[in-house]
Amino acid sequence: MAPTLAVLMDAIAEIRIAKDTTFALLLEAQRRGYELHYMTQGDLAIRDGSAWARLAPLVVRDDASGWFDLGEAEWRELRNIDIVLARKDPPVDAQFIHDTHVLQLAQDAGVLVVNDPRGLRDANEKLFAQHFPQCCAPTVVARSASELKRFAAKHGRIVLKPLDGMGGRSIFLSAHGDPNLNVIIETLTANGQAFAMAQKYIPEISAGDKRILMIDGEPVPYALARIPQGDEFRGNLAAGGKGVGIALSERDRWIAAEVGPELRRRGMLFVGLDVIGDWLTEVNVTSPTCLRELDAQFGLNIAGQLFDVIESRRA
Repeated sequence: MAPTLAVLMDAIAEIRIAKDTTFALLLEAQRRGYELHYMTQGDLAIRDGSAWARLAPLVVRDDASGWFDLGEAEWRELRNIDIVLARKDPPVDAQFIHDTHVLQLAQDAGVLVVNDPRGLRDANEKLFAQHFPQCCAPTVVARSASELKRFAAKHGRIVLKPLDGMGGRSIFLSAHGDPNLNVIIETLTANGQAFAMAQKYIPEISAGDKRILMIDGEPVPYALARIPQGDEFRGNLAAGGKGVGIALSERDRWIAAEVGPELRRRGMLFVGLDVIGDWLTEVNVTSPTCLRELDAQFGLNIAGQLFDVIESRRA
């Protein structure tokens, strides 16, 4: 009997397959003989303490004119699935957290969930980097406008961001004395009701915001430097950045070595570190990307590396 894999993701009909990491993982799983199943957030449920999902049989093709076929969905107990790929994009809101509790029940029943649901709950992508302060540029997280303005007065140019965003959304470059600083803080903190993060501006962003992919705590030897274009300061590909593959520097490898053991301890098999210059800025655990770009530029099979680890866990 073929092994089974279910993926929890955003709408598969709306992805760009040339850049979509989840799609690359599905192609690799199918190549290895897995029977694929598809679900979105609305397809999860708990029945009398057991995790269930409305699963649709899935076939994928690396063809932009038609990249998937879905069969008729039916409710199945997740304990009967071998692997679940949890690849729902942020925001990590209350519904996302609820999903992890359902997936936790599946994991407790013997399903291998990638990434570990506890890790998805605990490792906020902005905050988790603060577990490694030796790797990070000066940072403050606060609801207080006075605390954020104190940080700006100390460091001059700063970058402010919400804790639950992705793709460069709602990220602001500001500075001490900027007449817009007050309204930026008011907007991000909802007038003091929500945390915002401020980081010292790192001018090396001009050379790219590097995405380093980690597989079971070990780095892929190349990073994708996402380089801002034109007058944009954000390097995110979703914000128009250009992706250029580069070899990891000695400092990149040091950061990976600092973070990797904790990722492995928490069962986070596939993670993306964001590094600007010499500094770790984010640890992406929900649905890290840039796999297809690195594969294309360096002839890699990163999905294959990940599935080697996944299958070793199931052996």
